[in-house]
Amino acid sequence: MKHGKKYVDSSKLVDRTVTYDPSEALDLVVKTAKAKFDETVEIHVRLGVDSRHADQQVRGAVVLPNGTGKKVRVLVFAKGENVKLAEEAGADYVGAEDMVQKIQGEGFMDFDVVIATPDMMGVVGRLGKVLGPRGLMPNPKAGTVTPDVARAVNEAKAGKIEYRLDKTNIIHCPIGKASFGTEKLEQNFNTLMEAIVKAKPAAAKGQYIKSCVLATTMGPGVRINPAKFGV
Repeated sequence: MKHGKKYVDSSKLVDRTVTYDPSEALDLVVKTAKAKFDETVEIHVRLGVDSRHADQQVRGAVVLPNGTGKKVRVLVFAKGENVKLAEEAGADYVGAEDMVQKIQGEGFMDFDVVIATPDMMGVVGRLGKVLGPRGLMPNPKAGTVTPDVARAVNEAKAGKIEYRLDKTNIIHCPIGKASFGTEKLEQNFNTLMEAIVKAKPAAAKGQYIKSCVLATTMGPGVRINPAKFGV
């Protein structure tokens, strides 16, 4: 794969043979963000678990102290009093069967987070094939199936992110924008990593955090020393 000049220049700043301390790595990541837009900083964490086993799943959600830098569009499935509560909290869209029809019939997908009250999951379940593959299906572990829709909307807008393993046992998450600078990114990074470490399954054996890589949207990967996390 041929890379552009900016990527090549950025790569020269990173020593591929070195694993960096988190603050050093984030400093490098900010320096390698050379695109004309404000690049997203992402973390990729490989865990020493087997996601095929139910007792080795790692999934949860955490509110990043400095948010993600992205405007989050929230869809809420609710009825009755919860409709008003969701709207007052700032939900972009609120509905029930009508919203299912809009998604299934019109292909409506202008949202980033889906929240549902427990009594609406029978309705939301019809959208499993649409929302599931996109990682948008509401889930109690992520706090997106909840009777407290106002709190869930507020957290989503404040920068709550969900972390979960993919099929190769890697967690991919945004932790902010390059414009945040090292200090704010480090606060977000630490918050997320603490949550992932706490979520270590009892069934996990051996080294839990196998590798950790930071990268901007268009920049090279910067490896972090996994020994820093003590697991």
